[in-house]
Amino acid sequence: MSLPPGFLEELRTRISLTDVVGRKVMWDTRKSNPGKGDMWAPCPFHQEKTASFHVDDRKGFYYCFGCHAKGDAISFVRETENVGFMEAVEIIAREAGMPVPKRDPVAQAKSDRRTQLAEVMEQAVQFFRLQLKTANAAQAREYLAGRGLSEAAQDRWEIGFAPNGRQGVFAHLTGKGIDAELVIDAGLAARPDDGRDPYDRFRDRIIFPIRDARGRAIALGGRAMDPNARAKYLNSPETELFDKGRSLYNLGPAREAAGKGVPLIVAEGYMDVIALVEAGFQSCVAPLGTAITESQLQMMWRVSPEPLIALDGDRAGLQAAMRLIDLALPQLEAGQSLRFALMPEGQDPDDVLKSHGRATMQGFLDKALPMVQLLWQRETDGGIYDSPERKAALDKNLRAAISTIKDVSIRGHYGEAIKQMRWELFSPKRASQDKGPWKKGAWKEKPAPVQPSTKSSLLGNAGQGAEEHLREAVILATLVMNPKILADFESALERMDFRSHEHRLVRDCILRIGAAEDLHERIEMTAGAELAAVLAPRHVQISPAVRAPGDAKIAAMCVAEELAKLDAKRGVLREIDDAMEDIDGLVDEGLTWRLSQAAEAVNRAERSESKDAAVFDTAPNGAQLDRGERDALARLMGQIEQKSDDQSKK
Repeated sequence: MSLPPGFLEELRTRISLTDVVGRKVMWDTRKSNPGKGDMWAPCPFHQEKTASFHVDDRKGFYYCFGCHAKGDAISFVRETENVGFMEAVEIIAREAGMPVPKRDPVAQAKSDRRTQLAEVMEQAVQFFRLQLKTANAAQAREYLAGRGLSEAAQDRWEIGFAPNGRQGVFAHLTGKGIDAELVIDAGLAARPDDGRDPYDRFRDRIIFPIRDARGRAIALGGRAMDPNARAKYLNSPETELFDKGRSLYNLGPAREAAGKGVPLIVAEGYMDVIALVEAGFQSCVAPLGTAITESQLQMMWRVSPEPLIALDGDRAGLQAAMRLIDLALPQLEAGQSLRFALMPEGQDPDDVLKSHGRATMQGFLDKALPMVQLLWQRETDGGIYDSPERKAALDKNLRAAISTIKDVSIRGHYGEAIKQMRWELFSPKRASQDKGPWKKGAWKEKPAPVQPSTKSSLLGNAGQGAEEHLREAVILATLVMNPKILADFESALERMDFRSHEHRLVRDCILRIGAAEDLHERIEMTAGAELAAVLAPRHVQISPAVRAPGDAKIAAMCVAEELAKLDAKRGVLREIDDAMEDIDGLVDEGLTWRLSQAAEAVNRAERSESKDAAVFDTAPNGAQLDRGERDALARLMGQIEQKSDDQSKK
């Protein structure tokens, strides 16, 4: 049944996805935020203990970070209740109090027409499969065997053969009572301009059925047996069933495999997809003879957030990859991108599998390049940058490319990555790689001058605020990289007064998501720019708990130490502020005792930290004291003593 325009949209706005899903799951109250419609639960589609199933009630979509199941209220009811689309709509409409509209005659007629064409296509597929078993198809069977396809594999992929006759499939279908116009409208036959009888579009070709995501046969692909044929591969024309730019070969099975966590591979043609799947790479699709379109790219992203593009290792394959970059850049979103696995020159995935085996192919996929790296390669390959003008031209081209990225955060990260690659390309090479502080006589060498980047760094201009900022960043970064220790520090994290917006946002994400193993990745999806700012400082990157995560003991010690130092620093400043307010009043022993206790807290917190003698002094007891804080405390104590003397004279 077809529904009038706007009905489904209104239905989705009337129903709460949280209510629909809530009947099947137990919400994780610790991670969920009902006020914002941000709900988490163990996934109902696969067995798990952690709450990785996310429902965004405001947007009306759910997504599982474990099995990658995603959809809206209708798809959830379909999957959990095992019902069809219209039954799911009727169930939700009853709950929302909306009557299901009566049939639209025009839409129903169009739907019935598409159903008829799909049935015609299905009968054509069966005809071509039978033809592959005949004597006329001996050469085709020999070709398929030479490509490594057994009879069982040919049956799995429903491969057929179109005989070299003018009216093979046309005569067969019309002989079974199917109207000739239906055969023509399905794209199986064409009517010549001179008025003669219709003729088959596919002749003397190996036939590959093309099915939509629901499994319906919507078109055919044919590989010519005659090496002199005008087109090596031929697809069905555009029909009411088939839109070449909105279809992908093997989409249904690939989507099912990707739902189980298998990465999506995008190859160039039918045989590449078949070879990959037969070799064990279950989630594979291919565009249908044209460059990847925007619609096909969106279909791929609905299946997998980061498809692997495995194109042929020839000039055409590389050019296709480069064109795809320009198509994808404006549509990038957090966690949604492409990676490129480039095959050796002159080989496609099928060739790699036959020549080198599955392990080699897996190696190419594991080493797939991120899109920013291929963009850099495209703009710099073959270039000579020996003048300011040529360097400026490169910068202009790169800026033009990344300016098309709509997401501000992603555009910033692309800029940083390109900046690093540019520095590596243009920076002067070291005169000798064997020089270093360990080389004999190295201590005699003149120390390197202070770099401008160092002078302008956070620590170069550091004050108390900069130090606190770094300590906050170390605490957050350690917890993100070592989520197992989060339970020990949740209370302290909730009480902390973070001074910057970025730190507060990352803290909130940590508390909302909880101790999930993929905490880092999930925060990147919602607060990628803020998390990058937390992890960027050099002092954070060299922290042992951040540089080599996994040791819970070291991570816990790091967080506890930084919390103690931060608390002590802020404590002594509060005491000094309070004392400054009390200085005009009566000075008593309680005031001096409070100041001495605060100073001792700082002393204890700083004992484990090695300090620069230019900024810190050594006390008689061996403790390292911050010179600025010591001087402030000394001035305050002098004022207190003077005030005490004045009072005693009175």
